[in-house]
Amino acid sequence: MPGIAAACSLYIVLIMTLMCLIMYRNQRKKAYLNMIIAFLFIMAYEGLNIHFTLSQGIQPVNDHLWTPRLQVFSFLLLNVSIYQLYRRVRIKGYLLLGLMIFLLMVPIFTKSLLPFESSSWQMLYLDIYQCVIIIMGFFIIYPRIRQRGKYVIGIIIYLLWIITNMLIRYMENEAVWLQTPSLFLPLIYYTMIFFILFERIIEQMQSIYRSSITDGLTNLYNRRFFMKNVNRYVEQGVKVSVIFCDIDNFKKLNDTQGHAKADQVLKQVSAIIDEEVSEIGLSGRYGGEELVAALVDKRAKVSQVAESIRVRVESETIVTISVGYSTLRKNVTADELVSQADQAMYRSKTTGKNKVSPFHAPSSKKDAINT
Repeated sequence: MPGIAAACSLYIVLIMTLMCLIMYRNQRKKAYLNMIIAFLFIMAYEGLNIHFTLSQGIQPVNDHLWTPRLQVFSFLLLNVSIYQLYRRVRIKGYLLLGLMIFLLMVPIFTKSLLPFESSSWQMLYLDIYQCVIIIMGFFIIYPRIRQRGKYVIGIIIYLLWIITNMLIRYMENEAVWLQTPSLFLPLIYYTMIFFILFERIIEQMQSIYRSSITDGLTNLYNRRFFMKNVNRYVEQGVKVSVIFCDIDNFKKLNDTQGHAKADQVLKQVSAIIDEEVSEIGLSGRYGGEELVAALVDKRAKVSQVAESIRVRVESETIVTISVGYSTLRKNVTADELVSQADQAMYRSKTTGKNKVSPFHAPSSKKDAINT
């Protein structure tokens, strides 16, 4: 039984080590490096558990003080790593970590002194030390990470493990029934760490993907992703409409009130467009102060949506916008559809600004030339 539990724990830790190696190779983040070091200590600890089981039968690891020290140090390092997955460790954090490592070493350097000459006292010291780590985890790590529920469950399981080991040690034969929970509680704890690590990696991958398809300033989709989706709609035969918006007198705003104010206005206008079309299509930044939206909901009337955007921008910001829109027609490509909306916007811009204009297909060569 002890060998099986240790082998299962060893396997989970090995998988997490490989995950961290891959992530560290790609991101060079210290959290993954520290986790790798912690997992190596855990693998050494669990490997010793397997060794003792195979060579001597069921034998508590706590009889060997250097094995629980590996386990305690890995627990400390794991908590630091979880914190680093979400936050950067400052100088105070490193000083605190150095202090904790020093306190862990105290019994080693003072083992000839009372009370550390007794192994039972040293084990009690390690138990108290781990409880201090748990308390620090609740006050320092818990408020600063996202996966708080999983972290708390993991900490509680680890605390139960500490208490179980203490009862086995001090109650001896009366606590034989606690042997099995003592073996499998670490396995549950490592499983919770696996879930925290796995979900954090997913979060980071989603963040990386999101940053590759969105504009950093406005948080709207970038031009490439927007056009990719419009192309997809056109190829699938979806009756898509495109709204093209341009902020009026944006260059003058930049020159008179500065880039910071202009960026703030751009973000405000972008947020309005995104709110208006989020449930019926998608929005994007085409370039500069040019913002676009694609509507795919058949129930949405593009003229009404365009006018709603214009009215809200006029009433909620210090600028106005010129708007044009076009709806997909037969034999029209995605690029042509966007170009048509752009032409309609240009008509709004040159005929007074702060208005909405639909695209009208030229009915003759003369109209085409005038357009």
